Amino acid sequence: MDGEAASAVTSGGSEDARLQSLGYTPQLNRVLGFFSNFSVGFTYLSPMVGIYSLFVLGLGMAGPAYIWLTFIPLAGMLFVALVFGELASHYPVAGALFQYSKYSVGPRYGWFVGWFYGFALLITVAAVDTGVVGYVTALTHNWFGWNLNPAGHGTVLVITLILLAIQSTVNITGARIMADVAKFGVYVEIVGTLGIALILAIHGFHHGLGFLFSTQGAQHHATNAFGFNFHGSWLAAGLVAVLAPVYIFYGFESCGDIAEETKDAGRQIPRAMRHALIWGGVGSLILTAGLLLATSKHDPVGATVAGGIPSILAELPSWLQDCLLVVIIFAFFSCGSSIQGAGARLAFSYARDGGLPGSGWISRVNQRFKTPVNALLLGAVVTALFALLVYINPGSNYHIWFVTYPAHVNALVALVSFGVSGIYLSFLLTVIGAIIARARGWEPEGAFRLGKWGWPVSIIAAGYLGAMFLNVVYPSGLSSARAFFNLDWITLFIIFIIAVVGAVYLLIWRPDRNVERHLSGAAELPEVPPVPTA
Repeated sequence: MDGEAASAVTSGGSEDARLQSLGYTPQLNRVLGFFSNFSVGFTYLSPMVGIYSLFVLGLGMAGPAYIWLTFIPLAGMLFVALVFGELASHYPVAGALFQYSKYSVGPRYGWFVGWFYGFALLITVAAVDTGVVGYVTALTHNWFGWNLNPAGHGTVLVITLILLAIQSTVNITGARIMADVAKFGVYVEIVGTLGIALILAIHGFHHGLGFLFSTQGAQHHATNAFGFNFHGSWLAAGLVAVLAPVYIFYGFESCGDIAEETKDAGRQIPRAMRHALIWGGVGSLILTAGLLLATSKHDPVGATVAGGIPSILAELPSWLQDCLLVVIIFAFFSCGSSIQGAGARLAFSYARDGGLPGSGWISRVNQRFKTPVNALLLGAVVTALFALLVYINPGSNYHIWFVTYPAHVNALVALVSFGVSGIYLSFLLTVIGAIIARARGWEPEGAFRLGKWGWPVSIIAAGYLGAMFLNVVYPSGLSSARAFFNLDWITLFIIFIIAVVGAVYLLIWRPDRNVERHLSGAAELPEVPPVPTA
């Protein structure tokens, strides 16, 4: 056996031994290397999906200078990734945030983190898969002359169900296939970010670099593309516009969700998380800059807000536009596949601890494919049910207590408003859990450790997540710019409903007791020696 193969076997044995010391029998197939793990996190983060969904909002809110706001969530999430990396290295277990919080604070706390995080993942899959519909209908029109209505409920449902079926099949057939799709998704993201920016540059930018530092009057009511009044303050405009890149920079934590399928997980996952974030930031900046510089000479912000990104690409040859549509569609597909895969591992990990109804069935692993097939199927069904919410579209405002549900906003959009806030809430609770564990004397023993930087990094991460969570959910009125993202009180209302349902289930059926029994059993197992740092 050569040195590299021997090293792989040794690291795999070490990771399985660590898993057993935490009370788990290895069931999943440990076949993923660093690039595969990175690819899952990167395609979940997906600069293309985020930018093609939110570019117009960022530009319209704060003008071209909104591009520089990208550095805020990128820097903030790098601190979060360092905290998660240390936790992932110490606890290389599928389920990531649920497991980290369970071990850091306790079973009930961990269960609630998993509850919020699970809903956020399922909702995000529905958001991504329904978000691709407009691009699919545009492509079918160009290729086959079909005139499908992208806003039509039937169109949305059929395309979403087809996409879900393909994604589920890919994820069921094994971690290696899932990783291959994600790895190809990385190359697609390179083409869709660097490639598109390069194509637009060759075709000819309409603006110089100074344009990227201009606001185009976005802070003034008369010249804001959406008609919002920030009273001359670009800082106020930027506080809302920053939510566009905020909605992009997460997903890297999914590297930890597939820990039990990753070789040398304690070393590779922290590294993959950081790389997913950094390269996601590079891709976002390149694509955003390319699109901004290619906006029209006259009324660049207004014209783009009215026509969207297709108005920027309209000058390109039709065959090239079709190629870009294919690239965009695959980016959405691979993003949804990675989120679905991460969600299934969370459900598997959750159920393995007895934290869900029907846990025995959900936690079952297919012996042929070594994947949590039942968890994947359950997630696909829930996502399909969420997609049905597009049919609920009230024609007038509805008042629920002091909350106003706005007219002509389908229920899925309202639910999607919870997607990012639910992720940020789960992240914040996990980082707080790490701080509590550190205060109790927890000593990290994984290959990646923050050492003396543990406290300042954790505090900065918690501060960023707390501040941005408030910025996301703050109810500033339905007529305010922030309502584009949180629909005023709706996001907080959904958080409240999910929390109440979770609390009722927790108090009546007490799934935390099952989690606690697993913790008690794992505590009786012999300790595995600490992994030496590199």
